[in-house]
Amino acid sequence: MSTSSQTIARMLVLLIPLVAAWLLWSGIYTPLLLGLGLFSCLLTIYIKHRMEYFETEVFALRIGGRLIGYWLWLAKEVVKSSLDVARIVLSPSLPISPQVVKIRVSCAHPVDQAILANSITLTPGTLALDVHKGQIIVHALTKAGADELKRGEMDRRVASLREE
Repeated sequence: MSTSSQTIARMLVLLIPLVAAWLLWSGIYTPLLLGLGLFSCLLTIYIKHRMEYFETEVFALRIGGRLIGYWLWLAKEVVKSSLDVARIVLSPSLPISPQVVKIRVSCAHPVDQAILANSITLTPGTLALDVHKGQIIVHALTKAGADELKRGEMDRRVASLREE
């Protein structure tokens, strides 16, 4: 695929979800608002094009079987962590042991590190505080949650998303 057709394809990959989200969240389908919504989506694409967003490697998030498998695994972890946090909060003794830990990440790509940090934050009981120089500083509600992150299963799964 040539560079210009690749850029156009990347623009469409962003434009389609933008338009879909606008339509779903707006809920008002008068011609004026449809036109303004389309204009705002196209303006966003134009600004991103001027920023050379579509020419960078950061845009290259490949949606495939591995990513969908990761989302399913992450959903299971979120449910599991939600139940753990609910159990802790509802316990009369409130058995928490807050920890701030540094997690060394194996993925070097900034997009992968952002996916990992966001995944940590999505999981109840943990919060990514900072991502810097291949490390993520994480606040965990319990020592067990911190130990789980230190084992590196989430990091390993995110790193495997980049592999071809």
